[in-house]
Amino acid sequence: HLWHFINQKFRIPEIIKGASSTLYGGGAIAGLVNMVTRTPEAEPEASLLVNATSAGGQDVSGFFAGQRDTGDGTIVGGTLFTSYNRADAYDPADNGLSAIPEFERWSFNPRLFLSGDNYEFNGGINVAVEDRLGGDMRYIEGNATSPAYFESSSTERVTSQLEYRRQFASGNELVLRNSGNHFDRDLVVPGFQFNGAQLSTFSEAHLVGSSARQDLDWVMGLNLWTEEFEQANAQQGFVQDFNKHTVGAFVQGTRPLAERWTLEAGLRLDDTSDYGSFLLPRLSLLFTPGPDTNIRIGGGLGYKEPDLFTEDAERQQFRDILPLQSESLEAEESAGFNLDINHSFALAYNISLDLNVLLFYTRVDNPLRLQRGDDNLLRFVQPIDYIDTRGTEINAVWRWQDFKLFLGYTHTDVQEHDGDRDSDYPLVPNRINTVLVYETEGDIRIGLEAYYYSEQLLGDGSESRDYWITGLMTEKTFGDDNSLFLNFENFTDTRQSRYGSIYSGPISDPQFTDIYAPLDGFVINGGVKLRF
Repeated sequence: HLWHFINQKFRIPEIIKGASSTLYGGGAIAGLVNMVTRTPEAEPEASLLVNATSAGGQDVSGFFAGQRDTGDGTIVGGTLFTSYNRADAYDPADNGLSAIPEFERWSFNPRLFLSGDNYEFNGGINVAVEDRLGGDMRYIEGNATSPAYFESSSTERVTSQLEYRRQFASGNELVLRNSGNHFDRDLVVPGFQFNGAQLSTFSEAHLVGSSARQDLDWVMGLNLWTEEFEQANAQQGFVQDFNKHTVGAFVQGTRPLAERWTLEAGLRLDDTSDYGSFLLPRLSLLFTPGPDTNIRIGGGLGYKEPDLFTEDAERQQFRDILPLQSESLEAEESAGFNLDINHSFALAYNISLDLNVLLFYTRVDNPLRLQRGDDNLLRFVQPIDYIDTRGTEINAVWRWQDFKLFLGYTHTDVQEHDGDRDSDYPLVPNRINTVLVYETEGDIRIGLEAYYYSEQLLGDGSESRDYWITGLMTEKTFGDDNSLFLNFENFTDTRQSRYGSIYSGPISDPQFTDIYAPLDGFVINGGVKLRF
């Protein structure tokens, strides 16, 4: 539903490719998605989205933005985003287990914006509350007459965000940022409960400037991360509490080397409370041979501290997991490199083509794993030397009159290395993406999409089958930019449950297989967007 989310104009995703650890921290080794918050404009704006699905889901969200001049040179503005989302439990395979859980979620996000002659300030708070229940359909519907499998999750999240910018007479700019996040979760499965509260903060001060004499744009700054987790009702020997912090300093500069060459170099030093210090250099070189072509090559280093909240631990619902032993573990250290080529073609008959080719490589040393021992307990260990990922991503956009054709191919090869033994990493498909869009501005938009996923290695050593996912998106605009939309998602009803059982054992204690394909199948989704 990214299309509708973007069109709400609440946030816009900015995709940043390649190592970005200098400015964004040690985890940004292969790229990131930066969510850019929309700011209010002189003309007030309000919008409402109402949506429903054939899988029993309903969504209502609203957005408001506006500002005014106080008359003394200060502009005051604000935005408000709020949403309500719910869904009934959905079992399209009729196997007695929910493919989509029953859930209810509320979100509330007001933001304040102030600006003057040489400063800008914005601050906001986001509150999200969610209850989710999945598992045996009889249990969810209140009809279970015997022990049944279920997963119940209740979460409360409160996030604050502050940013202050001041422009100096020299042209330099000071930026101060702070965010805090309080996350409380109660997870219950048969015979076990995991409950805890996590408090994390991020603070940063940086200075942005330029030097006309050296033709250099630069940024330098300091930041502080803190994270604390306190578990409630933990069993003796399984207390997962932790408290850690990281202090970082960084500098980055961008400078032309010649008419068509630009160099960007950065350096970060992070000092962590549990795993020592890390020096993270980054280098990027941009070559622009012509107005329609640019080539960027770059790379950098990164790291990630061992952490309880991993995908493997979540899959186990944090049950039977022994606490992290930081004295016997090392931080994962990584290196990433990429070559990014972009070229635009102007062809005959008003046809244009934008082509992007990305080659990438990432290596992660000392990867963290969750392994079950002879005592049937789970431990965080680092059993292999390193994992490396190499691949190619090709994207092309054809444009002709009111038609756009998006084509993409991603080839990824992920290998685990343990001494002289190499093995494929599971659940890594190659993908083909195709989207054909017909759009007349302010009138109608129709999109036909198809995504291909190749065979994947499964955890038991077998191989999955390949599959396609198809969809049809339609939207009709009327009046003052209001619209109706109707989407047919996965209309070929691709579901893993059509290829075989997704679990073994009794339904009261299912042992789930690797999930490599969708479980919800064909879903119709439609609604209305209104702007005021």
